[in-house]
Amino acid sequence: MKLGLQLRLKQTLAPQLIQSLKMLQMPILQLEQTLRHELSINPMLEEMEEELEDQLEVTAEIDLDEGDNTMDPQLDKIDWESYLGDDYEYKFKSTFDNSEEQYERTPTTQKTLTEHLFEQLSYLKLTEEQVLIGEYIIGNISPKGYLVCDVNEMASELDLPAEKIREVVDIIRGFDPPGVGSLDLRESLLTQLEEKGQKDSIAYRIVDQFINVFDKKSILQISRSAGIPFEKAQQAMDVIKTLSPTPAYGRFESAAAPITPDLIVERVGEEYVVYHNDKNFPSLRINPGYRQLLRKGNKTANDTKVYVREKLEQARWLLNSINQRRTTMIRVMESIIEVQKEFFEKGPAFIKPLIMEDIAQMVEMNVATISRVSNGKYVQTPQGVYEIKYFFNSGIENEDGSELSKRHVKTKIEEIVKAESVEKPFSDQEIFQKLKDEGIKLSRRAVTKYREELKIQPSRFRKRV
Repeated sequence: MKLGLQLRLKQTLAPQLIQSLKMLQMPILQLEQTLRHELSINPMLEEMEEELEDQLEVTAEIDLDEGDNTMDPQLDKIDWESYLGDDYEYKFKSTFDNSEEQYERTPTTQKTLTEHLFEQLSYLKLTEEQVLIGEYIIGNISPKGYLVCDVNEMASELDLPAEKIREVVDIIRGFDPPGVGSLDLRESLLTQLEEKGQKDSIAYRIVDQFINVFDKKSILQISRSAGIPFEKAQQAMDVIKTLSPTPAYGRFESAAAPITPDLIVERVGEEYVVYHNDKNFPSLRINPGYRQLLRKGNKTANDTKVYVREKLEQARWLLNSINQRRTTMIRVMESIIEVQKEFFEKGPAFIKPLIMEDIAQMVEMNVATISRVSNGKYVQTPQGVYEIKYFFNSGIENEDGSELSKRHVKTKIEEIVKAESVEKPFSDQEIFQKLKDEGIKLSRRAVTKYREELKIQPSRFRKRV
């Protein structure tokens, strides 16, 4: 036998970081449900009476050690009064008057894709860290089943090696529905073929090498490029057509529900002010009744004090995460307003090109954080209610060298179609020419693409006698 010391560096995932990220990506109704659930299971949290809701921010911070939850054997020697501090309330109060009209709620029992994936994750024997990483990854999967950020982005935000993230991503890609957790169509189709036991098939090879030219080359051209008989290429394409372009298509769609905005933008004088729409949130604080259990010299059992401290930390983390979410969303929206002020003053026709990287630099945050704020969250503006990601769009260069947003071009296409004669609707070529006459540089193919994205039918289907 040999005794020795070994020094190793080990990265671990802070539960508080995971909680903050999960809170940030929750839409407002889900966040409210989460808060009420935490209120029901954590005895250290309590809902304040209305007459006590006299301030918005924290009245005092609780100074807690961030170490592990193992308590010292001499617990009764600890000055718990000093540990908790003189003030121990941590209040969270709504920005709005709760007497205002409440949003109508639509109950639903249909399982979402996220719930379906969480359920499968819970069946596996994973380490605590892997479970936390898995929950974070699932939170970054869109309703269509695609992963919205890559492994390196997630590793950077979690401050963990990319190998750890990739390992759990590979696990989730084995979940139902096949292809879930893929970054793009190619990955999804290849995963679906693997699930069918066709990794060595011609179909797999065609998807792997030629998916980017499916809309440009015929089957005959693909068969020649791949060096395979036309009949086998045709059979392979028939197999590919049976695959789903969106892994979760049709299985987890829920009924339409009223939109509840996370943020509200109002004009005050010459400025726009952003509010967090938390009027339905319970106003929370740390329950002062448990302070007595931690008093110095009392006869409370050590294991009880361990339990109380653990719940106290969880409560504090929860309230910190709520406030961090509120602050982050408001900062991001304020920066969007700074860039898109003309939109808020004049309407959608004046929206400017904007990418998430621009806002990330302005608020000094990760692009993945901006994506998390934008997806599935809505803002009520003087121009109407919009999903926050609506304000992000790439630009198209105009003939005079200026840049127009794609949304502006789509608005122009809608205006052209609305002005057409029902007896002789404009073809895509004619729409292309009208845009060109206005100085908008756009390819004929792009016109068709934008028309389809606007759900506008081809001219032959718009014609009326």
